[in-house]
Amino acid sequence: MSGELIENRDPPEVGFETFSALQRAFKRVFVNPLANYLPAGLTRTMLRFGKSELAAANWSEPGGWRSMVISYNGLCKQVADKILVKAGTVPTALRNRKRLAARLLADLIDSDGSGSTHVLCLGAGPGQIITEAMAQAKTASHATLVDINSDSFDFGRKLAAKRGLSERVRFIQADVRDLHEYLHEKPHVVKMLGICEYLNDEQIVGIARAAADVMPDGAPIVFNSISKSHGTDRFFRCVFGLHMNHRSPGELSGLMRQAGFGNFLAHREPLGVYHVIIGRKVRAAD
Repeated sequence: MSGELIENRDPPEVGFETFSALQRAFKRVFVNPLANYLPAGLTRTMLRFGKSELAAANWSEPGGWRSMVISYNGLCKQVADKILVKAGTVPTALRNRKRLAARLLADLIDSDGSGSTHVLCLGAGPGQIITEAMAQAKTASHATLVDINSDSFDFGRKLAAKRGLSERVRFIQADVRDLHEYLHEKPHVVKMLGICEYLNDEQIVGIARAAADVMPDGAPIVFNSISKSHGTDRFFRCVFGLHMNHRSPGELSGLMRQAGFGNFLAHREPLGVYHVIIGRKVRAAD
């Protein structure tokens, strides 16, 4: 079986958000340089004065689930957050990634054919993407959501309840590398979204190997890459304290290949910040 990476240039249409050519040029020439090179202390002071919930969430836990919820929902009270979340490239791309990943996961559930698809979510947070995917899917599914921190679980249970999924999701606080200790049912699909950008290469390979150990051959794993094309990496590092590891789909797939995955298909969201990638377990991990 092949370990090559193929890019799907015709991703499913799921109501993506985009910017006009004029908006993209304005961001590139004016907004991004201003955000990146305005003194970070001054920017943080302005965000504190403006009571930015997005900034506060990242200062408390850079890239954590609370900041993700704010970016996903886009329902902001403060002017600063309305600008950051509604007009910011990364929050907009995050919403695109969420829609794209939910659609792809729903399709994987529907094509599984097992009767009740078991989805294992690693670094799951409150599970917004998987509960949306399960609600979209036409066939039965259930999910195990694993995270090393449990503070998002109450919020996640409320999300599941709103979609009528309370009996079909299970939250577990654990290290994802210890899957064999608490997972007693093989997953048909593994979701590993929103975590690779915060991990080094060794950590990614280790987690992917742990997932491969509990997956049947041919089962899909869904993960994402992030590109520096958003143009505001300096802002996120200096102002939010958010240090992301940018990798191409090929580079990230190469790490997954070391864990026994192959046949990669990459789906690009319209802003080009994220690719959602599906790989298949092709052999036992080395």
